Amino acid sequence: MRFLEKVSKTAGNTFAIWVILFAIAAFLIPEGFTWIAPYIPLLLGIIMFGMGLTLSLNDFKAVFQAPKSVFIGVAAQYTIMPLLAFGLATAFQLQPEVAVGVILVGCCPGGTASNVMTFLAKGNTALSVAVTSVATLLAPILTPALTLLFASKWLSVSAGSLLLSIVQIVIVPIVLGLVVKLLFRKQVEKSVAALPLVSVVGIVAVASAVVAANAKQIAETGLLILSIVVLHNVLGLLIGFLIAKGLKLDFADQKAISIEVGMQNSGLGAALAVAHFSPLSAVPSAIFSVWHNISGPLLATWWGKRTERDAVQTSTHTTSSKVV
Repeated sequence: MRFLEKVSKTAGNTFAIWVILFAIAAFLIPEGFTWIAPYIPLLLGIIMFGMGLTLSLNDFKAVFQAPKSVFIGVAAQYTIMPLLAFGLATAFQLQPEVAVGVILVGCCPGGTASNVMTFLAKGNTALSVAVTSVATLLAPILTPALTLLFASKWLSVSAGSLLLSIVQIVIVPIVLGLVVKLLFRKQVEKSVAALPLVSVVGIVAVASAVVAANAKQIAETGLLILSIVVLHNVLGLLIGFLIAKGLKLDFADQKAISIEVGMQNSGLGAALAVAHFSPLSAVPSAIFSVWHNISGPLLATWWGKRTERDAVQTSTHTTSSKVV
């Protein structure tokens, strides 16, 4: 078990590298990965089941301890990213399938990787977990409703079908995970350290399958979609941070809100796109999965080191003042 825990920890720490390597492999040798596509909903369900295994009542304490911060995070998540997605799709005059894909990933809740990034950034991890959890539980209502509102300009959207898919892929596995944890707490606590490996394998497989299924289209339009995804992510991080700062939240909360807003559950976006629109609609989610696992660690590392440096400087200044 210790060996598995070490492998899991290493996989979690090198997540971005594996996503990039397998995305490149899927692009160059698509026939080796297209077989995964039918299993995308199952893979995401397994990841959500793992999320359920890790949740506890303590994770929701932040909702009651700091309701304002949680509300700001969830509200920012479901307004900034959908509006940015709609604006980018309109400004770049994207073809319908791609436009819907960009909007769909923008309407998804934050990804679970945001909690790890917030921890590395020395942000408010409890707030990050609470926002992710609440946003995910609201996804069956808000993701279909917002997708219908913003994407119906390009393609027909069935909010009811999207709702059913999200319940099946997200809510049911999370609830099952919670139930299993309640019934088999000791066994779950022993195995929970291996869950990052499961998440890494699942997300890498989903991203690879989508890239493989759309290798030709990515070769033709990949640079444009990448540019849009980068803008979407970077603007989300920036605006999320500025809103939290403007509303007078402390720096740790600002970092958490920024990361929560900017990092999406791209696996869910890919699964919904493949099931309800077209494989091409899943490309923005796949590229988002690759990109935000580059931007997230870079930002988190920079913020984390800055916080450590500021703490050292404050400590040194305090010590000097006492001496004087």
